[in-house]
Amino acid sequence: MNAAEITHIAVAALEEIKGKDITVLEVAHLTPLFETMIIASGDSGRQVKALANNVREKIKEAGGTILGMEGENAAEWVLVDAGDVIVHVMHPAVREHYNLEELWGAAARARAAA
Repeated sequence: MNAAEITHIAVAALEEIKGKDITVLEVAHLTPLFETMIIASGDSGRQVKALANNVREKIKEAGGTILGMEGENAAEWVLVDAGDVIVHVMHPAVREHYNLEELWGAAARARAAA
């Protein structure tokens, strides 16, 4: 499964549970660690956790591999590592504070639509 397929599945999984402000950044030219970064917000810790879990489950159902998940206990910022694609699901205040979009500002924005 390639990065584009994983990205499509992850964005659809986020949209399914009403993830907000979904942003897809193409970062292959900035790091050899992964090709695509997806950032989304959830309104509560419960929703952040549900969004991340849905991404994990949908990728696994499609035959993809999840290398790990971090932050599930606090549920303010959960990272799903799917190899070539990483997904950050964040509470809006945490997202605003860390501002990953600006940090990865040289990344090319891709369409988030599934």
